[in-house]
Amino acid sequence: MKSDIEIAQEAVLRPITEIAAGLGLDDDHVIPYGRYKAKIDHRLAEAGGRQGRLILVTAISPTPAGEGKTTTSVGLADALCALGKKTMLCLREPSLGPVFGIKGGAAGGGYAQVVPMEDINLHFTGDIHAIGAANNLLAAMIDNSIQQGNPLHIDPRRITWKRCMDMNDRQLRFIVDGLGGKANGTPREDGFDITVASEVMAVFCLASSLHDLKERLARIVCAYTYDGQPVTAGQIGAAGAMAALLKDAIDPNLVQTLEHNPAIIHGGPFANIAHGCNSVMATRLSLALADYVVTEAGFGADLGAEKFLDIKCRAAGIAPAACVLVATVRALKSHGGVAKADLNQPNPAAVRAGLANLGRHIENMKDNFGLPVVVAVNAFPTDTEEEQAIVRDYCAGMGVPCVLSEVFAKGGEGGKALAQAVLDSLEDRPIRYTYPLEASLREKIEAVAGKIYRADGVDYSPAAAKTLDELTALGYGGLPVCIAKTQYSFSDNAALKAAPTGFRMNVREVRLAAGAGFVVVICGSIMTMPGLPKTPAAVNIDVTDDGRITGLF
Repeated sequence: MKSDIEIAQEAVLRPITEIAAGLGLDDDHVIPYGRYKAKIDHRLAEAGGRQGRLILVTAISPTPAGEGKTTTSVGLADALCALGKKTMLCLREPSLGPVFGIKGGAAGGGYAQVVPMEDINLHFTGDIHAIGAANNLLAAMIDNSIQQGNPLHIDPRRITWKRCMDMNDRQLRFIVDGLGGKANGTPREDGFDITVASEVMAVFCLASSLHDLKERLARIVCAYTYDGQPVTAGQIGAAGAMAALLKDAIDPNLVQTLEHNPAIIHGGPFANIAHGCNSVMATRLSLALADYVVTEAGFGADLGAEKFLDIKCRAAGIAPAACVLVATVRALKSHGGVAKADLNQPNPAAVRAGLANLGRHIENMKDNFGLPVVVAVNAFPTDTEEEQAIVRDYCAGMGVPCVLSEVFAKGGEGGKALAQAVLDSLEDRPIRYTYPLEASLREKIEAVAGKIYRADGVDYSPAAAKTLDELTALGYGGLPVCIAKTQYSFSDNAALKAAPTGFRMNVREVRLAAGAGFVVVICGSIMTMPGLPKTPAAVNIDVTDDGRITGLF
């Protein structure tokens, strides 16, 4: 079979102006970025009017076998369009770090892709670069304030704001800068995060307007004074300039699927180290333009979906009418203890063992959050009928529909059964949040750990415990929590597959994201600046003399 990039490059795309016209958009609201990409005026999201129904796509805990959540999202949107439903796809932007690191492309796969695939994966419209520039402008202004007499009395040992770049580079996690004498700054410990873990990305994705964006940027706590008081980006004087750098990026990006259906791709925080959802403005704009909106949350439902519901939906006042939970037979076998090299071999016993992971995610979405759930089994050629039947029977026993999705091989046509099952399941219900906002920060952390992860309890490092107490004393105890942990397990130990029990969560560090409006809780060995693997995906990526990208995915 052809590779994803070969399929994408052979596609005949329609001019983006035609896609925009199909949505009823005037030229005044569409800013083309070449022939096949455009930005849409974000203010249309505030205009009211139509309010479509939201469909959340999430997945079981990721494995090296792959689950195909984005592929399923694209195929489902195409299938809904094929059934005559006015549908918009709404996704996150991919980060260059994973593209060149371990994941490869992030625009779907097979015949369920968004295009132009290479552009989307490599720079796109420059949004993430703009976010990095805004982040680093604040970093430069903090150090400049200290250099210019330190009028805010910033303690250089308590600067919490890191620089960032959109690349996996472990060498930059911890650095010492400001060397070379007085003219070159104050020597201090510093470090880099990947751009998608920057609080600016979270602010960008949770802001409801340009005005709200600027106010959130001003609330960012970037340092503390010698007497322990928070210093904000507003006090530094950076918020206005940061917003100016993001003025164009804030407009959501319009592209198309291989089947010429509209897709908005905007914002891209990771779900294992951030809140994992596309921008609120993109979602609201999509809901204003279509009757049905298919969106996704990053990684497994314990990470992306929990944050989508407890953070994004609560902040934006939106709620999904259905949840699609993506699984593969191969991934279930992986959770059942099968090595990656052996996943193509039939193994019904391993499928049964791995179903515990699927079952826990179903329970979380259906019973804890109260959402209608449809399980989508993303088909692989190596699946056997017996293995697929085991999954169907298990889901029937849990009271949720289970549908085979063949969108990778057949596009929207292969997702019609899934689309119909989703339409039949839609129901507008209030979300049962994991915790009330009035609970303490510790109570919120322990609610997620207990209800969603099934941990026996939470252990805090002395530094984390101290920070929680300080944040509560400073008035930030009413914020939701954003837990950063491995995506590969319900626990904070990536080696614990399926549905582990008898473990405790270990909170290593706590960071305030006052502008975004949550507290980041870092568990286990998770890093906010990933590293490259032994053989990065970058070694297979090239460009021909005529400018054609190869090896992207």
